[in-house]
Amino acid sequence: MTVPAISRATFTTHDRAEALGRFFTRAGEAPRVMAYDEDMGCPLHMAMSAIEWTIAVGILNDADLVHAARLTGEAAAALVERQRDGRRTFLYMGPRMDAPPADPHEGTVLFDEPGVRGIEFGQRAYALAHFLRATQGAGSVISLLSRRPPQLLHIRRWIAAIFEGPPADVSNIMLAGWFATTGGGLLFAPAKPGEAYVYQEVGSEGD
Repeated sequence: MTVPAISRATFTTHDRAEALGRFFTRAGEAPRVMAYDEDMGCPLHMAMSAIEWTIAVGILNDADLVHAARLTGEAAAALVERQRDGRRTFLYMGPRMDAPPADPHEGTVLFDEPGVRGIEFGQRAYALAHFLRATQGAGSVISLLSRRPPQLLHIRRWIAAIFEGPPADVSNIMLAGWFATTGGGLLFAPAKPGEAYVYQEVGSEGD
């Protein structure tokens, strides 16, 4: 089976507005996530290993729609959408020690193990509020300004593709990302004040 060739493009600017404009223009209607705290961004140094281990232990799966996430090398918290008995449900999964008690009127505890806690919500607003209480939003991304959240399958594919290529001298602190079937793009914050914003995009050639 032939693996499709990957196209790559990089855009660099010192102007924040120009960087964000480039990102939104290229993203179009694609599902996207944005850093909750722009000053902190979302560190991606450990993102791939965190995604892989959460899938390996059954916390996340490729079909999940990611509404919010905080992934580090030591812990992961995520708010994902899944279909359950023909209806949309929103699942918070994260380290037990990070999660405050859930209001039983808002969510149902699915499991409460030493390493991880899972809570199911019927409404995104309650689920997102719980995610932010549990994580304080630090280093997190949230699906904003898009019609739908990105699918984990596409997040895995395009983040991996970006980091497979010769990396530019960037911070790896993501401000925003979009992820579709045929491509994805990440906007990185400056590594230091006065340095450039870097937008990197990858996609399947011919699409």
